Amino acid sequence: MQKKYLILLLIPLVFLLASVTMSRSSENQTKEAADKEGFIGAETCKGCHETQFATYARTIHSKKQVKGPASQDACETCHGPGAKHVEKGGGRGVDIFAFNKNVNPQARSAKCLECHEVMRDQAFWNNSKHKAEDVACDNCHDPHGGRDKLLKAEKSEVCFQCHRDIKVMVNKQSHHPIKEGKVSCSDCHNPHGELSDRMIRADSVNELCYKCHAEKRGPYLDEHPPVDENCLNCHNPHGSNHNRLLTDRVPVLCEKCHENGGHMGGSPFTRFSTNAGGIPSVFMVGRACLNCHTAIHGSNGLKPSNGCSFRE
Repeated sequence: MQKKYLILLLIPLVFLLASVTMSRSSENQTKEAADKEGFIGAETCKGCHETQFATYARTIHSKKQVKGPASQDACETCHGPGAKHVEKGGGRGVDIFAFNKNVNPQARSAKCLECHEVMRDQAFWNNSKHKAEDVACDNCHDPHGGRDKLLKAEKSEVCFQCHRDIKVMVNKQSHHPIKEGKVSCSDCHNPHGELSDRMIRADSVNELCYKCHAEKRGPYLDEHPPVDENCLNCHNPHGSNHNRLLTDRVPVLCEKCHENGGHMGGSPFTRFSTNAGGIPSVFMVGRACLNCHTAIHGSNGLKPSNGCSFRE
């Protein structure tokens, strides 16, 4: 008898759960139908925007296996429903989301971040200098096409459109092989943001340099303090008119710290000094510190009592 009563009690509960499930399913279908309202499909867009559609069709966005603008409603995933846009005869920004200078850059980037925010390279976009300066994704990328990663120009040329002072440095006689296409700005900087200073892809400048120049890392028995502190004390990474990206020529660069190196003529204020008896100092001629001090990044050789770091 107890089992019969238990079954009689469970039957209404089953029907109640079924009705709730059907109700929720119906609500979801209604919502989906409402969400689809106003969508006209990519073929309609193609009728007026044939050129844009042709370039878009060749991009990664158009590939069905890529989650993003191609996975739902194609063009309208980024631009929004196009029904009202068509009804009003079209036109840039007429009842449609348009990527142009008249639209807030944060809103334009937000459209891209709906899909791309989860990507590792965009993790720190909200803390980036570019976002703070109102740079939008489409300032550098063309979602309808473009070069590698949909860039509007060749790698570093995109950066040079704004960073013209850096382009001047890169064109100097001593430079990283950026013009030659072997290195790009994004190898050292993350344009989408990093937690480090100047959006570099490392915790510090030195750690970034060591990624390519591992032989300069050390440790050494005789450390050169300015090297350990910051590579930028002596080098300009973007370009220089002095060899090896140096900020100044040797020995002038050395003399900024070693104003009195212990050699006659070693100071810029005694550049033309002479030895006793009026004989010109041998250290004045050529004044090439690197003739003796070749291990300027650090040495594992013996260190003389006067504190000079000789070659290894």
